[in-house]
Amino acid sequence: MSQQHPEGFPSYTDRPPPQPAPPVAKSNGNRVAATAARTQSWWNETLHKLTLHARVTLLAAVAVGLAVAIVSVAAYVTVRQQMYQNLDDSLIQRASQASQKGVLTNLYNLQNASADALGLSDIRVGVLSADGQKWAPRNSPLPPMGPDELQIAQNQGNEASLRTVGLRNGGSHFRVVAVPARYCPANAPCDEEPGLYQPGALVVAQSLGAIDQTLHNLGIVLWAFGLIGVIGAALAGNAVARSGLRPLARLTGAAEHVARTEDLKPIPVAGTDEISRLAMAFNAMLGALAQSRDRQRRLVGDAGHELRTPLTSVRTNLDLLAQADKRGGLRPEDRRQLLDDVRAQMDELTTLIGDLTELARDTPQVRNAELIELSNVVEDAVIKVRRRAPGLEWDVQLTPFPVWGDERLLGRAVTNLLDNAAKYSVPEGAAQHSDGQPVGHVTVRLVDGVLTVTDSGPGIAEADLPHVFDRFYRSSEARSRPGSGLGLAIVKHAAEQHGGMIYARNVPGAGAQFTLWLPHAATQTR
Repeated sequence: MSQQHPEGFPSYTDRPPPQPAPPVAKSNGNRVAATAARTQSWWNETLHKLTLHARVTLLAAVAVGLAVAIVSVAAYVTVRQQMYQNLDDSLIQRASQASQKGVLTNLYNLQNASADALGLSDIRVGVLSADGQKWAPRNSPLPPMGPDELQIAQNQGNEASLRTVGLRNGGSHFRVVAVPARYCPANAPCDEEPGLYQPGALVVAQSLGAIDQTLHNLGIVLWAFGLIGVIGAALAGNAVARSGLRPLARLTGAAEHVARTEDLKPIPVAGTDEISRLAMAFNAMLGALAQSRDRQRRLVGDAGHELRTPLTSVRTNLDLLAQADKRGGLRPEDRRQLLDDVRAQMDELTTLIGDLTELARDTPQVRNAELIELSNVVEDAVIKVRRRAPGLEWDVQLTPFPVWGDERLLGRAVTNLLDNAAKYSVPEGAAQHSDGQPVGHVTVRLVDGVLTVTDSGPGIAEADLPHVFDRFYRSSEARSRPGSGLGLAIVKHAAEQHGGMIYARNVPGAGAQFTLWLPHAATQTR
């Protein structure tokens, strides 16, 4: 026996047949798309105006609301389908049993007995003949009968019709089932003459009022609990946002405090969550800013101290020259010596200003890097420094090694290394030439990107080794020699910008040795 189930949606006998939907015009589609775009734009703009606290609260409420809505709809549909299924099975079973027993299909019994006496007080029952005649128990209204039930009465097959009917007069819903049956006309001796049975259908209709009320109450309960869940989720989201964003609020306050007072004191960090990691990163940034500011302060202070000496010397010499001119002037050799002294101080001042400018940049990496041959840079530096120190013996061995970098900065760094080696290879107070014999020896090697420069000087004191690359640091032995104390600092600065390193050590039997390492061009990132 096949059944026609409602699939969860009632059908009404008075409802007109559905009409095909008119085609949607293209302009209407464009209008809908424009409206959707405006709605999305408004929603995005509204979200951006909300605080993070409000967005977290709203997100929690929306997420729980969607979850509750999905669960509620699934529960409502499941309960509704199950209730309809149970009702359908019950109606079909009762109608089939009643049609087989023949009590209700005997019109005399049906018309002279009330539904209460038949135990059918909760339903309506009736008989429909193949020609459309209808009968029902005494004092009982007819159940809904239509074309579906008439077709069952006429076909007399093994099928049963099942549908939901809504009546306008009472506003009630009925579940109507019709099964094929053969009825006996009133006062006809059907028991004696079976041929008097006529084809028809037994129609049973049960009111859906109880089910509707149950589903209505279920809907109210689901709505109530859903609303309570959304409100609870909003409150929980608000509490979570307040608790979770409290460290972020402290971090924001610390950032505002730094911007207002320039106090780079780190903030306390507790925990290992994402906010704590952000706070630690913020503290690391504050530490880097503090170090940068300290370096700038030291640079300014040291620069002021170093600039004061040559400026004072130049001013003193110029004042002496002016006073001498007022008294008739100096002797030519004294005037020449004084001007040479001023020129030397100006050269020292120029070099110092250039070194300060290079270090003040403090850029994290080399800009406008190009592929250069390091051996050519070292060779050019050797030629330049050899001219300034002709009394030294130079032992140079270079192998090609390409690097990515700034040729000017690398050239200056290598020149500073060679100048430093040349300066300390000449004994203090010695002349550049002594009977044509070299007064010092400098060894230069470049192998696989490692540049070593070894002098023949006295070496570096153990206490000074950790500080030779510090800005403006000068050992007690170096204070009597010319220099600003920035040459080796520039070498370290250039090495770090090119991803390399520099270190110094003493070589037994020789002097100090400086080792500069730079990465190969194939391994450098540009």
